Amino acid sequence: MGEANTDYCMALVRGFDRDRYIADLYAPADLRGALFALHAFNIEIARVREAISNPMAGEVRLQWWSDALIGEARGDVRANPVADALLEAVERHRLPRETFFALLDARIFDLYDDPMPSVNDLEGYAGETSSALIQLAGIILTGAADRRLADAAGHAGVAYAVTGLLRSFPIHARRGQCYVPLDILAAHGLSRDDAVSGRVSPGLRAALADMRNLALEHYERALASLSGANPVLLPAFLPLVLVPGDLKRMSQTHDPFIEVPAMPPIIRIWRLWRGAGALRRAF
Repeated sequence: MGEANTDYCMALVRGFDRDRYIADLYAPADLRGALFALHAFNIEIARVREAISNPMAGEVRLQWWSDALIGEARGDVRANPVADALLEAVERHRLPRETFFALLDARIFDLYDDPMPSVNDLEGYAGETSSALIQLAGIILTGAADRRLADAAGHAGVAYAVTGLLRSFPIHARRGQCYVPLDILAAHGLSRDDAVSGRVSPGLRAALADMRNLALEHYERALASLSGANPVLLPAFLPLVLVPGDLKRMSQTHDPFIEVPAMPPIIRIWRLWRGAGALRRAF
């Protein structure tokens, strides 16, 4: 993998996804470039909504990545440092392209303001995005996929994704997006419009508490699934250790439409370091 591309991807991950950047540093040096490429790709995809003027333009961008993965993209794909690094990682580590295609399809949801229909749909969305990244990272680290990795990645991805969506709830609400499933909202007498209205209510607080409980349930199931797993998987799962602390901090806020202040970077790094030791014991 070209050193310039690796440096570019590393800087992108360091700047926009510090949790995964720190986790990637726990990987063997010869594997970090592929992990940086994978996570830089995720950043590019996750930022499509902010870079477009309309959803169709976003779909075109996502389609470009799909075409790049099958060699049909227009222009010089290799001139894009993230695409070049990603394609090299896919080829070197035999990463399943169908996983990337499913991830890109799932990300189309982000481009529109449609509500999340159900908890099952939310888990599916998280599985095809966050869980897929963990599983792909696991393949890079171990050289193969297995059932235990898939199970643990599935639960870990849902826990981490739902926690991230909860952190971003105020941002999504301001632009009319709602990732809180309609069945959770309905259970508390709420609609999608209530969830993005900016009005705090006991029902909304209860719905968000259900979301936190969902994330915590998957967190605990992920840890159970990791028992006896290969310790080299640590970098793929390390961000998971931040979930309980983030959920606790969000549970203490009185207004869910106000963003919870970011944890100081040094504290977050310390928690990842401490969590690495705990996670090693879980394997």
